[in-house]
Amino acid sequence: MTSDSEIRDILTSVKIIALVGWSPKPDRPSHGVAAFLKRRGYRVIPVNPGQAGQVALGETVVATLAEAGPVDMVDIFRRSEEAGAVVDEAIAAGAKVVWMQLGVIDEAAAARARAAGLKAVMNRCPAIEIPRLGL
Repeated sequence: MTSDSEIRDILTSVKIIALVGWSPKPDRPSHGVAAFLKRRGYRVIPVNPGQAGQVALGETVVATLAEAGPVDMVDIFRRSEEAGAVVDEAIAAGAKVVWMQLGVIDEAAAARARAAGLKAVMNRCPAIEIPRLGL
């Protein structure tokens, strides 16, 4: 379990977030969370192979995490069974944090991330945590 102080440290230190599983559909949670984070001053790079090359949130949508360039945090909007592969990509890309969204839980992937020196958050949403912690 990640403590409030750890969550606060993460959310006040990261600047560039790759959002894996971003959707162009305004009614999808990944779309709303990405827009929220952008409004809060983070640089949000949308990752969605089906939308690659389009512009969203002032950024070019990329197909893969590797194409996002250096990022501080990878926010994962994928099913739990797909999260591990994204975590492995985040480790390879040199991210500092992997954040698995509400309902996304992969203990083994979180353990791999922590063993590689990354911070790992599961089953939480930064768009909920930021207001809850008064950030």
